[in-house]
This record gives sequence, C-alpha cells and structure tokens, in this order.
Amino acid sequence: MHKVIVITGASRGIGAATAKLAAARGYAVCVNYLKNHAAAQCTVDEIIRSGGIAIAVAADVSLEAEVQRLFQIVDEQLGPITALVNSAGILEPQMRVDEMDAARLNRIFASNIVPYFLCAKEAVKRMSNRYGGNGGVIVNVSSAASRLGSAGEYVDYAASKGAIDTLTIGLSKEVASEGIRVNAVRPAFIYTDIHADGGEVGRVDRLKPTIPMQRGGTALEVAQAILWLASEEASYATGTFIDLAGGK
Repeated sequence: MHKVIVITGASRGIGAATAKLAAARGYAVCVNYLKNHAAAQCTVDEIIRSGGIAIAVAADVSLEAEVQRLFQIVDEQLGPITALVNSAGILEPQMRVDEMDAARLNRIFASNIVPYFLCAKEAVKRMSNRYGGNGGVIVNVSSAASRLGSAGEYVDYAASKGAIDTLTIGLSKEVASEGIRVNAVRPAFIYTDIHADGGEVGRVDRLKPTIPMQRGGTALEVAQAILWLASEEASYATGTFIDLAGGK
C-alpha cells in the first residue's frame, strides 16, 4: 500500500515543492489549498504527468468542520494517512508592534496557529495506535523568525511560529509512545512569494549580506528537509527542529 501525505497550504512555495518531492518519493499526495485552485491543480497535474498520485482539496484549515471534511476526503480517495505536513500560513505587511491592531493579530494567529492544531488532531486520530492506527509522522513548518523575532517587520508572525515550536515539542511527547513522530523545520530567507504578502518582494535579496551563507534558500531545500524528517532515516527523531536559515 502506498504512503499517503497531506500537505496544507500546498498550492505555492514550500508546500508545493514538498508535494512534488513527496510524489517523486512514492507518496500519494493531498494538495490542500484555500483559494488558488489553478495553482493547486497545476501541482496535481504535474505530479500525475510524472506518474504519481495526487488530489487537490480546497479547505479552510482554520475551521474545524473544513479540516474534518479534508481528512474524510483523504480517507475515501487516498487511504490511511501516514504523514502530515502543516505548511499553511499567512504574512501581513511589515510594521512595528505598536502599529498592529487586534484584527491583524487575530488574522495571523487564527491562520498560523489554529490550523496546525486542528490538522494534527485529525492526523493523530488516524495514526495513533491508541485509536487503532499504524503510526505516522507530522512535520510542522515553523520559521527561524520564532528564534530571531522579526523586529520591525513581523513580530506577530514570529510569535505565531513560536507557538508552532511549542506545539511541536508538546505534541511530540504526547504521541511518542503511540507510533507518531512530530518534528519541525524552521526556514527563513527562502525565495517564495510570501514576501510579496509582506509588501517587500525583494526582501531576501536585501537581507543576503546579513546571512552567513550570503544567499537565500529555495523551497526545494526546505522540502528535502521535510521529507527527510518524514522518512525512516529520521526514525529516532521526534520533538526536534531543522533550521534552514543560512546560518542565521
């Protein structure tokens, strides 16, 4: 039976790169997306043309009913889930904390924290031997911002990723004896279009001189780390992090 992976926020950037690499490594892939059907379908079509198995499922993963529907579709169309990659998230325009309003904070926290908990819940209910499952892996996409703070730019985003670090540690301990490993990657300065959401398309190039490796990273480099954590090569790793920030 093939391995089944659910990747949230997989219509673009790191999520899309992870979907394509996962398919190349033998996973049947669920490409979750919120609004960009064309981009998600493009990823699915590319996987299918290469001989893989993939479906695109629209779902707002900040809503519990939508998350439940997403996982039910995966159950029916792909089979038992063996891996979850929590990758969905948003970024808002750069500003200081003293300029942020409650509406912005609620959007960031609702979009960047709640989905990881809801999707992890559904994955655990299917993977855990406590519920009759056969084990599995959860990989959370956090950010080096959780360590660096993103002062003057995105402290709210950084704080949301700090919550994901804590989720990774706590959940890993809850389910370690139930056949589930939970880890995270912490990328930063990656060439994806999320920087445009923050109002600065060229942010990575601006910051390159401050990065010890003197360059930005690629979505594929992050995807490779995610798939390593999901693989049996990382079979003794849980509650841990891979930092992908060029040495920052």
